[in-house]
Parts: sequence; C-alpha cells; structure tokens
Amino acid sequence: MNEPAMQAILDVIQRGRRFVLVSHLRPDGDAIGSLLGLGLALEAAGKEAHLVSEDGVPSNFRNLPGADRIYDRLDGIFDAIFVLDCSDLQRTGAALDDYTRPHINIDHHPTNEAFAEINLVIESACSTTEIIYDLLRTGALPITADAAEALLTGLLTDTIGFQTPGTNPKILRTAADLMEYGPDLSRLYRTALIEKSFEAYRYWGAGLMSLRREDGMVWATLTLEARRMVGYGGRDDADLVNQLSAIKGSVVRIIFIELSDSEVKISWRSQPGYDVSGIASRFGGGGHRTAAGATVNGSLEAVQHQVLLATRELLVSTGELSESAIG
Repeated sequence: MNEPAMQAILDVIQRGRRFVLVSHLRPDGDAIGSLLGLGLALEAAGKEAHLVSEDGVPSNFRNLPGADRIYDRLDGIFDAIFVLDCSDLQRTGAALDDYTRPHINIDHHPTNEAFAEINLVIESACSTTEIIYDLLRTGALPITADAAEALLTGLLTDTIGFQTPGTNPKILRTAADLMEYGPDLSRLYRTALIEKSFEAYRYWGAGLMSLRREDGMVWATLTLEARRMVGYGGRDDADLVNQLSAIKGSVVRIIFIELSDSEVKISWRSQPGYDVSGIASRFGGGGHRTAAGATVNGSLEAVQHQVLLATRELLVSTGELSESAIG
C-alpha cells in the first residue's frame, strides 16, 4: 500500500467539503462500485459528493443504493476531483474537458498513466474498490451498509465472482469484512454477474453466431446492426467476453464491438502467461496482463485485421505460434 499517497488523499478529504468523483466510459461494477462506495462514505462524513459517469449506470447496477444520483455530466466548483478506476484521462470521456488536472487518481490498472496530482495506484489490488476500502478502513470516513454493498459489488465483478488469477486471501478477507456491514453476497452475485436482460441474451446470440477460432485465438464480433436488431441499449458486450473465456483450447479471446461506423471497442482476455495489456497499449488502451481493452478509430474490418495481426505476434513471441502464422 502506498502510505504517502493514501495520507495525502486523507488530508485532501479532511480539508475539503465539495468533491467530484468521475469514472470511465462504459462503466463496469468496479467503476460504479467505486463511485458509490467512496461517494456514500464522503456524504456520511458530512461532505458533498457529485458522482459522474458519462455513460450512466448499466441496468444490472441500478439496484445499488445511490445509483440514481450518478449523473452523466459535471457542473460546478469543487475542492477536489477524484478519478476512479481509470488508467488514463481519455477513459473519462468529455466529463473533465472544462476542468484542470484531477487532484486524485485511484486505480489498480498496471497501465495507469499517473495523470493526477496524487496517484494511488496499487497494481496488486484485485479492484479499485479494494483500494477504496483500505482507504476508508483507516477510520477517516465511515463505512455505511450502502457503501459496503457498492464496494463488495466492485470486488465481485472485477474478480468475476472470485475466479480470476489474481484472487488472493486478502480479497476474500476484504469481502468477508464488507459482508459484516450487511450486504447480501448471493443477491449481489446474482444481480451483478448472472442476471441479464432478454435483449442482452439476444445480443449474445448475435455475437456467438459470429464466433471464429484460429491460431490459439477465439473472437466474436458485435455489430451496430446486431445491437439495433435486438434492441440492446448498452455500448458494451453485455459481458460476453467472460463467456468466451470458458472456451477450451483458446489462449486469447477477443470481442470486437462496433460503436459507430468509425469506432471499435476491443476487449481481450487471456490465459495466465500471455500479457494482452501490451497489445491494448499499442492501440491506445490498457488494462491488466490477462484482461485489457482499447477503443480504436477505423472501420470494423480494418481494426479487426490490425488487432488480430498484433495478437498473433504476441503468440509468436511467447512460442505459442510459429512465424509462418503471421504471413
């Protein structure tokens, strides 16, 4: 734990009264859990917290207490700006365009660019909510039942129900500690990781129909047309990439999400030993060694070609493929 950065953040909180908390586009459970976990704790301490997610709150997290108070834009003057669960400022979208450099950056991605005045980046943490819990449990801010529910949601989703390779005894102890405040783990697990809308399942169907396998890679494509056809309202993959991770015999799994005619979101998942964060960084993205993403300008066909070529190069460099596979 970075104790100097943590103490500096606590000093900022103690001196300030009005704070803004911002997270990334297409937020996941860790992003929403971080906003609510820290925001509710600040409010319980008598502070003001303005919570911002430009893409709003995904349907499976709208049941969390306080989710209706997350706004899609930022307005006003604040004592400090917190950016949570973002490896770089571009991931916040346009939320901070009219504001100066953020004061505080709390994150766990190895590719974090340390863009704030104070950077609390713990790569060994399983989620950003784990770091926020460690910050709160110093006693600087109260942990309410609602804040604990949000923080536990972040732990659950970023470890996919405590299944990812980085899951360790500390994260399980943290989950147990948070459960002491009252959250129902089984309910949170179901709403965050299992339940999907009818439209999301139809969207999965379109993606699975596109499934391809070659050279140790498995990939699927979610097009604009498919999203419109099934009526799926999100700009994500509805967690389909985590389903691909269960396919036997694959080393790297990739989802291509066509966001517009000239923009594609890519998500990579890999077996341990294959660092896909390096590929994501080449395309302006980032993440973890076995889970990373990027958003790339270009047509779906062109972006797919570039990404598949770069991923093959990774597999060649690790000895999974021969040079001839690149062509």
